[in-house]
Amino acid sequence: MKKAIQFLAVLTIGILLTSCSKQNKSNVKHLDNSISKIEVIDFHSTHRCMTCKAIEANTKYTLDTYFSKELKEDKVTFQVINVDEKANEKIAEKFEASGTSLILNVIKNGKETQINLTDFAFMEGNNKDLFSKELKAKIEAELKTL
Repeated sequence: MKKAIQFLAVLTIGILLTSCSKQNKSNVKHLDNSISKIEVIDFHSTHRCMTCKAIEANTKYTLDTYFSKELKEDKVTFQVINVDEKANEKIAEKFEASGTSLILNVIKNGKETQINLTDFAFMEGNNKDLFSKELKAKIEAELKTL
């Protein structure tokens, strides 16, 4: 009986040590301190309303029209992410996105700051000119701080 308890204790410790050492380290994102850029992230669910589609289209229009140079230089990036897809679960959690959300993830010297533009996006999403003008101003203001 004593040997069985010892065996189970050794087995349990062995399993714990082995399972902890096999964590997938490649999923851990370490930001380089030299990185400074703005990630524009448009989260959405699978079923999208007209405004949700307009937010994506107007964001893309704004970036292509006013920030094409910054996009080419990776100073500004644009991602469209479906929160309903299992593969996007972790990034949706990181940004607390459960449906349509528009986020500026400003990275300054490797430090991330999220700016949630969701309320603005829903209020102005169907007005291309006003949406674009205001989004452009917000991105330009953040670019100046990099």
